Order: sequence, then C-alpha cells, then structure tokens
Amino acid sequence: MTDRPHLMVIGAGPAGLAATLAAAARGIRVTLIDSAAEAGGQFYRRPAAAFGARRPRALHHQWRTWERLARGLAQGVEAGTVEHLAGHHVWLVERGASGVAGAAGGAPSGAFTVHALTGPLQEAPVTIRGDAVLLATGGYEKVLPFPGWTLPGVVTAGGAQAMLKGSLVVPGRTAVVAGTGPLLLPVATGLAAAGVEIAALVESADPRTLARKTGALAAQPGKVAEGAQFAIQLLRHRVRLLSRHTVVEAHGDERLTAVTVAALDTDGRVRAGSERRIACDTLAVGHGMLPHTDLAESLGCRIDGLVVHADAEQRTDVPGVWAAGETTGIGGSALSLAEGHIAGHSIAARLNGREPDPREWAPAAKSRTGAREFFAAIETVYAPPAHWTDQVTDDTVVCRCEEVTGGQIREAVGELGAGDVRTVKLFTRAGMGWCQGRICEPAVAGLAGCEQSAARRLLARPVPLGVLARAGETDD
Repeated sequence: MTDRPHLMVIGAGPAGLAATLAAAARGIRVTLIDSAAEAGGQFYRRPAAAFGARRPRALHHQWRTWERLARGLAQGVEAGTVEHLAGHHVWLVERGASGVAGAAGGAPSGAFTVHALTGPLQEAPVTIRGDAVLLATGGYEKVLPFPGWTLPGVVTAGGAQAMLKGSLVVPGRTAVVAGTGPLLLPVATGLAAAGVEIAALVESADPRTLARKTGALAAQPGKVAEGAQFAIQLLRHRVRLLSRHTVVEAHGDERLTAVTVAALDTDGRVRAGSERRIACDTLAVGHGMLPHTDLAESLGCRIDGLVVHADAEQRTDVPGVWAAGETTGIGGSALSLAEGHIAGHSIAARLNGREPDPREWAPAAKSRTGAREFFAAIETVYAPPAHWTDQVTDDTVVCRCEEVTGGQIREAVGELGAGDVRTVKLFTRAGMGWCQGRICEPAVAGLAGCEQSAARRLLARPVPLGVLARAGETDD
C-alpha cells in the first residue's frame, strides 16, 4: 500500500469523509486527520459509547447519510486504504522544497508535511508526510458582543447543540435562543425536545423575506421541507418566535437570570420603547458561521474575502492543495458532501497521473450549484442587524482574552487614528489572546468601521515552544 499516492485529509466532517471515501475507492492511500475523538465533525457529533444512548439518531435528521459514511470509513480502515488519526490537532502544513511534479497537474512526491499535536495536553508532536492535502477544516460561530454576553449561562448556539449531541446534557432549564441564521432552528427544537423550556426564539431577520427567493427555494425542496418540519416542532413546543428582534442586554450578577430583547426597525436599529425583559437561565446566541482558513492562509492559498478560493475541481491555487466544505464558504452538510466528493475524484485522478473527467461527478456538481445558490439567498436574508454596534456600550467587553472594551476600541479609532483591525490590535491588544482574534475579530472590525478580512496566521493553534524548537528535526 505504501507505493500508492498518499492524500492527507484534514477534517473528518462531511466534506472530509466524502473526499476520503471517493479517493480511497480510486486507489489513493488516505490519512484522515481530525482533532475529535471520533469522525463526523460538528454536524454528525454523537455521544460517546459510555453514555449508553439508546437512540442517538433522535438528535440528527440525516442519520442514514452518516451511517453510510461511517460504514465506508470502517471498511477503508479495515482494508488498509484509509488511516484515521483521531485526536490530532493540526497546527501547520508545510510545502516541501523538493520532489518531481506528478502528471496532469499532480503534486510532488512527499510534497507536504502536516504537523499535529496529540495527547491529553496536546503537547506530543506528530508529523505526517504525503503527496497532496485536502483542507476540510469546517467553520466556527460568529458571535457579536452586547452588554452581559460574558455572563455564565450565555453560550453560543452551536455550543448548546454540541453539549446536547455530544454529552446528552442541556445548558439550563429555561432558554432564549437568539441571533440570526438557520442554525437557530435546530438548536431551539433540539433543546425543546430535550425538555428545556424555550422562552423565546429571537431572530433579528424576517424569515418571511426568504419566501421571496422563489427560484432558490424551488431548487431545494428538501430544504423547504426541513424548514417546515422545524416550524411544526416549534409550534408543537409552543415556542414564541420574535422575528426582527434582537437581544440588547443580558442580566445577572453571578450568572444569567434574564435578557432584554427589543424590536428592530427596517434600518436595523432598535425601536425605542419596544424593550421587554424575559426571564431565563440560558441564552444560546449566534450570528452565523465563519470559515476556518488558518491552514490555507499559512500555505499561501488565495482567500476571497473570508473564504478559500477553489476551482470547479475544489483545487486551490497552490498545486497539490484542495479545499472543500465550510472552508470554501458556509453552505451546510449537503454542500460539504458534494464538494468533498468532487475533491476526492479530482485528487484520485491527478495523483494517478490522468486528467479528471467531470462527468464522473456530474450529480455532485449539480448538487453543489443548487446548494450554493440556496445559501447565497440565505445569506442575504439572515444577516446581523445593520446597526448592532449601537448596542455595544463603552463598558462592554469585546475581546474576552485581553479584556478590551468597546470604549477602548472606539478610542483607538477616534483618537489614535486606527483604521483597520491590525492597528486596533496594536493599540489595544484586542485579538492578542488565546483565540488570536478568532472570536472578537468580527466585533473589532464592526466597531472600527472596516471590513473583516482573513488574518494571516502562521500557526493554526497554540504550540509549545519545545515542539516549535524541534520541528523539522529528523528521527536521527
């Protein structure tokens, strides 16, 4: 098996799994590298076997697809065509300086080195080398600050969902689910089904606007049916929907006890006098998703806005590097599966020295086109309020790692002349903490009045200095 071309897939969510199965079935040796203990990513997150969950499928609405992927992965591992490295946290991918380029645009032999950390403390270094790389690193939540958002009891919408899917626990007894975007629906219905009282579903957009996107909706009847099913569940659990509303403040001393919500006008400003207070012990809040692009950035891949650029074959502009799933644009599991399938076909053909035939993945390409059009329409509907920064007071903590407030950021802009995120960072330390700005950067950009852009980070995660010092050393 070792003489086969070697593909390294980073990320074991829908895109990574689809690519792994497609490439392995066509003669490629695949190493699937993922930080989680089990494959599936956030979308297919499941409780550990020790929990003894009798019906884990109850937390999912695409369980059969997961079973097919899991079965294929198990068969690949058993056959020796796939190696699954779980619990491996990738911090850097290096391009090799030598090697002979493969035919039909393939990558040099042994052209890439993946550096990862393993172990309970994520301090043990591991190095994997291969001929090509697929970046299927997914996305993460976008959360915008407001007074009280740092209180215990305030969690991200995806965090609440992860607790339920992965640990079979709920964050509280009475919850408000708020923000904007399609993710709020499965979070609210999932928590309600688990016994949590949903005091309100607070959506800053007007979902009725989506009904005007007739073309995109007609092309995705499955998504329309899925949305209708969520609506039925909300009605069944008597969840109050407050559309065109937003959370303006979270209240509590040692933990959350209530939130204040308010209506928004057509310009995205809070309507004076519309505030209402809702008692709750949990606030699950999210404002959409952002792609993980750190590894692509460090490899020098082209970034369009906030997403990794990929061509019709899911190739980046760096030879030997492909990208699929949320890293190329947020679009849900169906789009990720389609892109991963296409990437696996393309990689297998090129590493085997032949020109890919797009007819081999024509159904996936059609699915990709429809999903992209649908989520382009979704993006125009579900956007944070245009004037959300008005609710960020000068005392509101914006960068939690460095405890930088809204007032300090405004001072850096108004009095010190900072006009971009990097300059604000230099003046205030916003973004210099553990998360390296991944959480606070959208808020800093909003308060600074500039567009958020991809940040060039050399390392994708914190790395012990000892590991850095030994990186690149040979076994001898």
